[in-house]
Amino acid sequence: MRNKLFKALFLGVILSVSGNYTKAQSVDHKKMEWFKNAKLGIFIHWGIYSVNGISESWSFFNNYVNHENYMKQLDHFSASNYQPEQWVNLIKESGAKYAVITTKHHDGVSLWNSQSENAITVPKKALAKKDVLTPFLYQLKNSGLKTGLYFSLPDWSHTFYDVNTRTKKRYDIKKDPQRWQSFVNYYQSQLNELSIQYKPDLLWFDGDWEHTSEEWKASQTLDLLKSYNSNIIINSRLNNHGDYDTPEQGIPVMAPQSPYWELCYTMNDSWGYQPYDDNYKTSNMIIRTLADVISMGGNLLLDIGPKSDGTIPEKQAQILKDLGQWTSKHTTAIYDTNRGIPFENYKGKSALSTSGKSLFLYLEEAKSFTKIYGLATKPVSAKIIGDSKAAIKMDYSQEKTLTLNFQNIKFDKDVTVVEISFETPPQFLADFKQEKISLPDLLKNQNTQSAVYDMTNALHSGNNVTNNSGLTHDGLDMSLKKTSQTNPETINWMGKHAEALFETEKGLPDGHYPGMSALSKDKQTLYLFVEGTPTGPIALKGIKNAIARIRIVGDGTLLSHKIYNKLYWSDRPGIIYIDIPKERLDKNMTVIAVLLNKPLELYREKVGAIENNL
Repeated sequence: MRNKLFKALFLGVILSVSGNYTKAQSVDHKKMEWFKNAKLGIFIHWGIYSVNGISESWSFFNNYVNHENYMKQLDHFSASNYQPEQWVNLIKESGAKYAVITTKHHDGVSLWNSQSENAITVPKKALAKKDVLTPFLYQLKNSGLKTGLYFSLPDWSHTFYDVNTRTKKRYDIKKDPQRWQSFVNYYQSQLNELSIQYKPDLLWFDGDWEHTSEEWKASQTLDLLKSYNSNIIINSRLNNHGDYDTPEQGIPVMAPQSPYWELCYTMNDSWGYQPYDDNYKTSNMIIRTLADVISMGGNLLLDIGPKSDGTIPEKQAQILKDLGQWTSKHTTAIYDTNRGIPFENYKGKSALSTSGKSLFLYLEEAKSFTKIYGLATKPVSAKIIGDSKAAIKMDYSQEKTLTLNFQNIKFDKDVTVVEISFETPPQFLADFKQEKISLPDLLKNQNTQSAVYDMTNALHSGNNVTNNSGLTHDGLDMSLKKTSQTNPETINWMGKHAEALFETEKGLPDGHYPGMSALSKDKQTLYLFVEGTPTGPIALKGIKNAIARIRIVGDGTLLSHKIYNKLYWSDRPGIIYIDIPKERLDKNMTVIAVLLNKPLELYREKVGAIENNL
């Protein structure tokens, strides 16, 4: 077997191997530094749609409500309790380094006092009768946070725009190019206003799918924005003229090839305020999502939807505060980091410091130990961030395996972060020899947790050491060879969990589950090995199948699950969260059986921007 070194290098080297990213050479990496290091931003969807609590713009575009009744919300958009300084304080408390606010959504309603031709604005048309954008951006800039402006390219209310609703168009632009040019002049004049008045650091476009780059005159628009700010950062939704990718809602399974990317993500199922959408993710889920995104080298743009009076819903404010407690404790492991090490080396989430001399492990459970394989560089020290009293014993083997034993650890209620320090940037073997593991040796190990971990790790990699061992499918009448040194506790664990070991095969590839797993021979039952005590429900990504049943192996307890971010019109699967009662956890390793409706099918395609919202 060849030994190839995967080096934990700087971003520039990472870019050189990410050949699928065609825009990398055109991106000014210097201007992108603040964005790459920010890791967390807050998205704000605020507009007249918050009055009735209905979908922003899409509700009339899809004919759920007619345009006239939709626009009547202007009469009730008061912003009467709007306190932009409180917004900014809350955003800053969350740990975010930038914010992006909707200046104008597809409905064409501008939050500022736009002077562009036939503009519909809050100061002129809404009950508020005031510019609600400027006070927020003033406070944002004074706080030191970066300024991002969301701007919709389509304007479904404007007479110059060709599209009105899904079933209605005003005109064909090929037959009336002059009218279309009038619209281009209109939207570019609004960008002129925004650039002059607010000097944004970032422009977040949306809706580019409705026309081609040539029709939008995207190159001209980009030149316009750069004339005001040569370092302006543009997202991916200006028809291939952007600096970074914007996957939406679906957490990527694999780290995007783009050197810069941002997951825009809702707390519940809605972007704008909807009072009856109570399907909120917990703070624990969102903090773990942030850790997931950091480990893949991206940013999380977390959305809030203020009410029409300008107040932020209590549940959303609380999530931001909870997020802030975690980010303030773990700053060194969040900002100024690069994506982590390969899943083959560490079965979990990780990141590297920009210097390359620190490796961060994000633990989503309280447990006794963890292992890193193929580590060619011996570490200097290891510590728990935020817990100076924590003791970590390091065991570095000849096989280049690092074992971290945790003693007297005060685990974080959401994500515990381990920092491993090195004198020089560490090297990781890409093709490394797994530790030699045999079932007789495992059965001699008097540390059952360690034996079970090694057994399941080998199984995950495709080496089932229980094959032809005397194990039976139900754990009864086993004929395992025993000696005076055999650990009966390990035998008992194997018997209890025999179905997850008997003739099962290699587990999930990286990205789907932050742990070890195995697949039944018929590929219809997925076994998840759960270490220690998880801080929240365990998560699965990129599973195309429907789930028939989930249960605890050897216990029979049926478990509930909930799916978030599954868009009914998209083939992208949502994220599956599975609750495990703590009293049902196995002290050595809990095993969960996920019965699928058919043999396992995985979604590993690129997650991009939403282009439809029926």
